[in-house]
Amino acid sequence: MSDTSEHPLIRRLPFHYGWAVVAAGCVGIFACLGLGRLALGMLLPSMGLSLDLSRSQMGWISTGNFVGYMAAVLVVGPMVGRWGARRTVVGGLALVGLSMMVVSRAEGFGQVLALYVLTGFGSGAANVPVMGLIAHWFGRKVRGRAAGFVVIGSGVAIMTVGALVPAINAMVGAEGWRLSWLVIGLMVLGAALIDLMVLRNHPSELGLSPVIGPAGPPGTPAPVCAAAPTPAAKRRILAHLGAVYAAFGFTYVIYATFIVTALVQERGFPESTAGMFWSWIGFLSLASGPVFGGLSDKIGRRAGLMIVFAFQATAYVLVAAPLPEPFLYASIVLFGLVVWAIPSIMAAAVGDYFGPEQAASAFGTVTLIFALGQIVGPAVAGRMADAWGSFSSAFAMAAVVAGLGFAGAAFLPNPRKM
Repeated sequence: MSDTSEHPLIRRLPFHYGWAVVAAGCVGIFACLGLGRLALGMLLPSMGLSLDLSRSQMGWISTGNFVGYMAAVLVVGPMVGRWGARRTVVGGLALVGLSMMVVSRAEGFGQVLALYVLTGFGSGAANVPVMGLIAHWFGRKVRGRAAGFVVIGSGVAIMTVGALVPAINAMVGAEGWRLSWLVIGLMVLGAALIDLMVLRNHPSELGLSPVIGPAGPPGTPAPVCAAAPTPAAKRRILAHLGAVYAAFGFTYVIYATFIVTALVQERGFPESTAGMFWSWIGFLSLASGPVFGGLSDKIGRRAGLMIVFAFQATAYVLVAAPLPEPFLYASIVLFGLVVWAIPSIMAAAVGDYFGPEQAASAFGTVTLIFALGQIVGPAVAGRMADAWGSFSSAFAMAAVVAGLGFAGAAFLPNPRKM
């Protein structure tokens, strides 16, 4: 470990450098997930009209992104082992930005699908190492809160895209979606440059120790962490966490991909109003990671996940049912309040169960199962919407699966007893 005297600028900072890593991680999530994935929901209505895309094709474009994401998760472990988390994140962001810029020139479904698979690969290559860094830089007492601040980036991106895309479409017209893809891609490349400058792989690179959080009262025993579970226990908890995470992936992506299209095509809202709702989701979501991640530090990951799934299932029911307009607003509020809570809790949970050295690998494994949920969700939802003539059935299905996620979270074991 190097001496802190070798890093005088770091020593003079009024805060631990771990929080700079959190800020850079937030920028990375803003780009790889917020822009690389969630911008699609705002871009689909105008792009779908311009390229004459069916609901099923829209679903497959979203699914293609998650196929690329899953492929990245399969290889990101060796990539991090060879290049380190920082370089892997920056490379992933560069791929996201460049592929999105090329989508702006696409002329049909096949081209968009192929390019968006590459975008998904870059998103996975950036997201998994960013979240894995939290276990290295933060102890268990503050791990959930730190991960929660990282995932704020997705909410900021939703707000940005919700305002940017309608403004560009109003200025440019029917082909405004092309300029939107180009501008968003450039924003992602800017984020890659920031992460290149700020991210560091481990506190020891700067002669630092992790942030451990406030000390407990005198005599308080140190928290017990299942840092080395038996192989059988490891397989069980990975499968359990993965199944819970997959329920989130399957459900939230249906809402995020199709809510704007449903508002515009089925509820008769103007695109600008739907964009405003999308921005409100982003604004409300800013607190979802820190609040619920921090809450899980206090009440446990199991209880935190159950609360979040209850909020999400209610949100899906309210938009699926033919209820008056105020219930639609309630759905948007509930979804926004908790949308990024589960990734922050899950990133903290893998650190609790497996310890910091195995956290990145474990998070990659559960993210792989999560990605399967994301792959299936949009494709099934799009096909259901074509068959039923609306997205209501897809949102109802999401509510049922969120209920299963609630039940799965309820049976998670205590990491201290593994």
